[in-house]
Amino acid sequence: MSFIRTISLGMCLGTFFAWSVTFSQDCSIPGVDRRAAEIRNLDMPYIFTLFKSAEEWRARAKFLRQQILVSSGLWPMPEKTPLNPQVFGRIEREGYSIEKVFFESYPGFYVTGNLYRPRNKTGPYPGVLSPHWHWDYGRLENSALGSIPARCISMARQGYVVFTYDMVGYNDSRQVDHRILSQPLSLWGIGSLSLQLWNSIRSVDFLESLPDVDKARLACTGASGGGTQTFLLTAVDDRIKVSAPVNMISHYMQGGDVCENAPNLRLDTNNMEIGALMAPRPLLMVSAAGDWTRDTPRIEFPAIQSVYRLLGAEDKVQTIQFVTDHNYNRDSREAVYTWFGRWTLGKTDPAELREQSYEPEQPADLLVFFGRNFPSEAKTQQHLFDYLIRTQKDQIKKLEPKDSASLGRFKEVMGPAYQHALAVEYPEAANVGGVVSPSNSPDGALNLLIGRINRGDRVPARMWVPRGKSGKGATLLIHPEGIEKAASEGQAMVTALLKQGQRVMAIDAFNTGRAKAVRDTSDRFFTTYNRTDDANRIQDILTAVAYLRKQTGITTVNLVGFDRAGLWVLLARGLAPELGSTIADVIQFESSDDSSYLKELYIPLIRRAGDFQTAVSLASPSRLLMHNTGGRFETARAEDTYRLANASKRLKISKEKLSLPNLTAWLLEN
Repeated sequence: MSFIRTISLGMCLGTFFAWSVTFSQDCSIPGVDRRAAEIRNLDMPYIFTLFKSAEEWRARAKFLRQQILVSSGLWPMPEKTPLNPQVFGRIEREGYSIEKVFFESYPGFYVTGNLYRPRNKTGPYPGVLSPHWHWDYGRLENSALGSIPARCISMARQGYVVFTYDMVGYNDSRQVDHRILSQPLSLWGIGSLSLQLWNSIRSVDFLESLPDVDKARLACTGASGGGTQTFLLTAVDDRIKVSAPVNMISHYMQGGDVCENAPNLRLDTNNMEIGALMAPRPLLMVSAAGDWTRDTPRIEFPAIQSVYRLLGAEDKVQTIQFVTDHNYNRDSREAVYTWFGRWTLGKTDPAELREQSYEPEQPADLLVFFGRNFPSEAKTQQHLFDYLIRTQKDQIKKLEPKDSASLGRFKEVMGPAYQHALAVEYPEAANVGGVVSPSNSPDGALNLLIGRINRGDRVPARMWVPRGKSGKGATLLIHPEGIEKAASEGQAMVTALLKQGQRVMAIDAFNTGRAKAVRDTSDRFFTTYNRTDDANRIQDILTAVAYLRKQTGITTVNLVGFDRAGLWVLLARGLAPELGSTIADVIQFESSDDSSYLKELYIPLIRRAGDFQTAVSLASPSRLLMHNTGGRFETARAEDTYRLANASKRLKISKEKLSLPNLTAWLLEN
């Protein structure tokens, strides 16, 4: 419900005016901005939101798959270069064989593991990927609580080709450290999780390439950290037809290792939703009464089951729990054998699939590089990172628009990357509201609180409206120190805009002005679950634009960013439709230098998403003034974009910082 509030006020910057502003009575503006007050982390309870229809879930699933791939630095998908697999060192045992394997997921970066195959059976066979957990011996772990050799041997005897491969930094995978956690690398989406997910995707490619594997019957199972790898892979790769993540999907523990966390991965989501992305393919949820999956039958399973029910596939998800500690023990393994047998072998009798006695090999006989050097082409960790950044830059450059057709392709590919990297949205009008703040401004303007409905936002705002009939335009002023600075430093601009019949708004973007907040960002996985201050500020700009567009009679909104806020405005512009004019002070920001982002504008993944170059290409060629470039801020893409659109006259670039009168004059030209 909304209403029109008309208030006659006094003098504002020398102009008399009256108000006609639309507010939403039930916009749910909270008492405090929950983004500042509530810091999410891996160890807290999460709620699964029930979906009303299959269509609603499918839209959410598409969004989440994009979010996972972007957070992993895998959107756009890297080129799948030749695997160049090496399979050797065959050991033959009763009913199965074991071979050593390595192949290149990236040129010079190796996936290492063992291939277990059936003997004395007729193929082609189903293929199984078997990622391991964080136990000391990795894929060679063989204990009562968990044995990778036991499940690989048993499955090979049952008629599967099984590939078990190393987590990065474990056993033979010694080229990189397991725990890669770096702010500079986070700008490019590079980390332990991104390397492991890519290795898993390429491991599917490897299994598919084997002539004795039936590519229509691929499965994946792992426990703990291997369970995380399992449900992340199945979320983004539909070639996996059956899965069993063991003792991992939890509503209150999301995964505590570096390789289970990546920037933006669990923004507004959790492992229950990610696990549900397996639907409608067969999924077995194995849990233990002695770890963080103890509530699976009561909480996690019903949540995921609700999605399967919507898709008419309720029979394809099951759960089983054992009274034991964190594990992938024999009971858990045999539950998985039964599940996989049903969906891939056509066997329904668990007795046929029970685990038989086995004899594990000596580690030296399974290690790929035991007594053997890495290939001469093997990259060091730094060489790998340099290669990834270089190829990402090349990939984005190849997508640069050259005509209207390639512009469409660029937006299709880089649009989702950009939106998920910034982790913001342009909200629909119905999802934005505002309320009158109890205190009025000393200059007679009206103080407001605006925000997205039921999203926890609380954005202080101030609006000036000209006396008499207003025009159809509005201008939003953003200053890095908030409303008061925008009002004082931009006073002459506000006066001129009011005389022209424009409404003017300024906001205290997140953690500025009256919205100042102290947030504890020290958690090493902070950005997995929370947006940075700069990302929240860009969201507030988009929210304010949507709020202004919602006001009666407003058809055009202009953006003005003072000082460092010019960077926020320019990034917001990439997702704000149908803007009028935009002014951005780019503070001589070195847009091609990673250190500039770390110092002035920390948003993980922003470089992977093409940063300001993508922002300019995504926005329609509305009027744009970028000043104070100092020759450091890259403008070539903007010039090319406007030239392609035959709109070069709408673009103005100045190396110098322009004065307020010059900015105001340019803003009022149209």
